[in-house]
Amino acid sequence: MTDPILSATRLRKSYGPTPALDGADFGIRSGEVVAVMGPSGSGKSTLLHCLAGIVTPDAGQVTYNGRAMSTLSDAGRSRLRRGEFGFVFQFGQLVPELTCLENVALPLRLNRVRRKEAERRAVDWMERLEVADLARKRPGQVSGGQGQRVAVARALIGSPRVLFADEPTGALDSLNGERVMRLLTEAARDTGTAVVLVTHEARVAAYSDREIVVRDGKSRDMGHAA
Repeated sequence: MTDPILSATRLRKSYGPTPALDGADFGIRSGEVVAVMGPSGSGKSTLLHCLAGIVTPDAGQVTYNGRAMSTLSDAGRSRLRRGEFGFVFQFGQLVPELTCLENVALPLRLNRVRRKEAERRAVDWMERLEVADLARKRPGQVSGGQGQRVAVARALIGSPRVLFADEPTGALDSLNGERVMRLLTEAARDTGTAVVLVTHEARVAAYSDREIVVRDGKSRDMGHAA
């Protein structure tokens, strides 16, 4: 077995007197999909934010690609999130003023890729996520399921080594949720991207290779998903 590309040991994080994480552990390898499960308020989103370098834990350590996240400056963590991490959120968070094509191409444009090349690669990813026909539409003109697949294409276009998906189907009906998860996991496995999938739904976790349950700020590795 290869070493984890991203891991966490004994993470603790409190907000005021309330502990969100109380000694949580985590590990994921390249190409693996790991579901982080737990009820609302269990600490699973805080764990994701610590893993992504968005939140600094009070204690414990997050290690990415052999380097402790704590050794990086704020600017270094921002570069990591922009260059090697991808994100999919519950409501997509597409830019409403841009077309779907421009939204998908946006990460490349922010990294100074020429517009023609960025949009060519965006079309490739939109075809892969089955939304190429929406290229000229704006987010307000597409359905929730379509918008979420556009968001997945945007998250993957920069070839991230780790994709963080926080309740990616939470705002979708079951049929659209299944389609998003199928396309997301297929694309990630094809590219060797590790996926940290935060969810409270068993049907979504079923797309993962392994499940970690977070409850009262503590983590438990449940092994292979059913």
